[in-house]
Amino acid sequence: MEVDFSNIKTIGFDADDTLWVNETYFRDTEEKFAELLEGYETKNKIDQELFKMEMANLDIYGYGIKGFMLSMIESALDLSNNKVPQETIAQILELGKNMISHPVELLDGVEEVLSKLMGKYRLIVLTKGDLLDQERKLEKSGLSQYFHHVEVLSDKKESNYRNLLEHLKIDVNEFLMIGNSLKSDVLPILNIGAQAVHVPFHTTWAHEMVSEDEMQNNHLKLNGLKDVLKYLDN
Repeated sequence: MEVDFSNIKTIGFDADDTLWVNETYFRDTEEKFAELLEGYETKNKIDQELFKMEMANLDIYGYGIKGFMLSMIESALDLSNNKVPQETIAQILELGKNMISHPVELLDGVEEVLSKLMGKYRLIVLTKGDLLDQERKLEKSGLSQYFHHVEVLSDKKESNYRNLLEHLKIDVNEFLMIGNSLKSDVLPILNIGAQAVHVPFHTTWAHEMVSEDEMQNNHLKLNGLKDVLKYLDN
């Protein structure tokens, strides 16, 4: 696809599964959660009920590990008819704490891309999730030096992007967003008139899936983050 990034002055990067690994740890924890509750339901049913609980709780807890922990506990209570042992609840809490303390694993090419773009563009992080957790991950990643601004959003809808770009005095025509989620990082950006690059991660949370009807083709899709240098490093 032919793209023109000549007007771009500010580049926004998603964090989870764009700069570092995230979704893989959620899937691993879901597997362990299902094992803890295998005496009450099938794995498929446990997975389904946990996802339903996460969706029901999004408006209350928001995105992130802490909300996921609470949803696991609520699901365990529901699936067990409130009979789940206290020991299992403690194990679920430990699963969540292990996720929070997990080392940050940068994706391939991240530092190379940021180091080459820094100074040529204004680089910012735009991510969803728990504020403390995302701040912790950014600090542990060693990437803070590359970014002019970091914003942890409650959601990534058109209004969130519009309000942030206005607040940061960024012209929509001079903004490019790079991320792994079509739903959160690409489609809302295209809808407000900015440009986006989609760099898919091998695992996608069901909530971030988009239907064929929602798909748009007026954006660049790349196999890896390093490929953006072909279009931006000039």
